[in-house]
Amino acid sequence: MASQKQNDSSAAGYQPLFKSFATDAIHVGSEPEQWNSRAVVPPISLSTTFKQHGPGKHAGFEYSRSGNPTRSCLERAVAALDGAQYCLALASGLAATLTITHLFKAGDGILCMNDVYGGTNRYFRKIAAEVGFDVSFADLTKLELLKAALKPNTKMVWIETPTNPTMKVVDIKGCADIVHEHNKDIIVVVDNTFMSAYFQRPLALGADICMHSATKYMNGHSDVVMGLISLNRDDIYERLKFLQNALGAVPSPFDCYMCNRGLKTLHVRMKQHFKNAMAVAQFLEADPRVDKVIFPGLPSHPQHELTKRQCTGCPGMITFYIKGKLEHASTFLSSLKLFALAESLGGYESLAEHPAIMTHASVSENERKELGISDTLIRLSVGLEDEEDIIADLDQWLLKICYPRN
Repeated sequence: MASQKQNDSSAAGYQPLFKSFATDAIHVGSEPEQWNSRAVVPPISLSTTFKQHGPGKHAGFEYSRSGNPTRSCLERAVAALDGAQYCLALASGLAATLTITHLFKAGDGILCMNDVYGGTNRYFRKIAAEVGFDVSFADLTKLELLKAALKPNTKMVWIETPTNPTMKVVDIKGCADIVHEHNKDIIVVVDNTFMSAYFQRPLALGADICMHSATKYMNGHSDVVMGLISLNRDDIYERLKFLQNALGAVPSPFDCYMCNRGLKTLHVRMKQHFKNAMAVAQFLEADPRVDKVIFPGLPSHPQHELTKRQCTGCPGMITFYIKGKLEHASTFLSSLKLFALAESLGGYESLAEHPAIMTHASVSENERKELGISDTLIRLSVGLEDEEDIIADLDQWLLKICYPRN
């Protein structure tokens, strides 16, 4: 029995899987006893308002922006998976970022990892900075640079790990320890979109807030746009709950139902994403038509050992540099058949994209160059198709399109 509990990821040196993850994903927030009908699947509550027993005496819900039964089911489930006491669902990942930033005021300092999702970069540089926040960026993979970048007015440190798109891994515990030693009131936020709750729990590593773009792995079906915020601190939760209602960037009940449904297979999906991605990464690393592969699951990744110390495995995200120039990358991407040339990630289907032109076009050319987001950088979101078919699609177009052989 003990050997059956030994999983592939822990056997490979990663952290053990989180206890009862699948059970919590399926049952927490979906208890049939909460409904008079005893429905096994939580119903979609479309009502925008709720009848009260008397003025100000309601049964837990007043107005759907303030709270909704379907949204509550999702938030309870995500809190359990993130090892959190609380969760708040927002209309998108960027809505979650916006809501968190509203915890602070003009003049407050925000320190952000320099390699992040293009939308996060754009928001902090072109919106938050424009309304008075003191925004700065640093390579937080280097703890000495984190120490040097902290200021007297720093109120939030924003970590993304692994980073998008160059897959750098940040030491969450190391960062949290340094930040909280500098000032215990600084809020450490971790964007956990790439790893999902299945592979990484930032709160257990010292972060104050864990956020996800649930559009990606947490929902996993490329049919919902949503953000999630998980945390344990009562004081921050009360402020964020107020902002969730006051700013009004809430998801629809239907989207909450869909995301909750996606959670039920998160554990199954992530295991297969890891398996397929490892096979693809090993194939690409051995291929002479590829310059470099960046995948935290490979021993060649500079933070591979750190990944194993803080994660239970790796998602389906791979970045690689194709040999040649922009024309080779463009031809390769436009010739794929199984992989769809599309933005986003984390769905059951395989996607490929060109960060410099697509997801990170809003990042300045100089900054892209500094981060290594070159014309030959390609990002893959490896899906759940058969491993052999995924590799065959990559192989035939690397061979036939990019580098014809006699």
